[in-house]
Amino acid sequence: MRTLEQLIDITDPGWPLVKQWIGAAKNKVEVLPVDTTKAKEALYKTQVTTRSSMGAVIYMTGGILVDDGWIRILGSGSEKLSRSLPEWNKGKAFKQFGEQPPFLLIADDVLGGFFMINGGGLGSALGKLYYLSPDNLEYEPLDLTYTEFLHFCFNNGLEEFYKGYRWRNWRTDVSKLTGDRVFSFFLISGQNT
Repeated sequence: MRTLEQLIDITDPGWPLVKQWIGAAKNKVEVLPVDTTKAKEALYKTQVTTRSSMGAVIYMTGGILVDDGWIRILGSGSEKLSRSLPEWNKGKAFKQFGEQPPFLLIADDVLGGFFMINGGGLGSALGKLYYLSPDNLEYEPLDLTYTEFLHFCFNNGLEEFYKGYRWRNWRTDVSKLTGDRVFSFFLISGQNT
């Protein structure tokens, strides 16, 4: 595994660019505070450099909440989003830190859907994101890289992506959830409940 010093890029870090995207975002974006000790540990365990947008998010944020927490992008963990990217993946995507995972969970939503990067275990589109939809439990290719996913979350019409899943007061309800809670829906006799 590379050392922390090898992973921290001080000459061309990705954070200024990610911060610029956040500042220009059309959707509501909340950057969660970072704990530097946790950030260093998470970056080391993930083995990505801070030059990349993923490394920048892990190292510079406790996570990112989009649309009052409808989408939770994993960082190094914080009070509002207690899961770090590497810790959330351990036991799901890999057994030991440093292994090459077949996929990497990078974000989730309040419906219980997961966004993951394909490392070879989800299909032929390496490095592209898939969405594990809670309504059909199928891996849906999104044809987005991690960086493109950030742009999608910050600027695209999430209303269209989640069409039929948002209710009248969803923003108020979602803002009350912690980052480890989701809503669960089911049908009874053809009625939505």
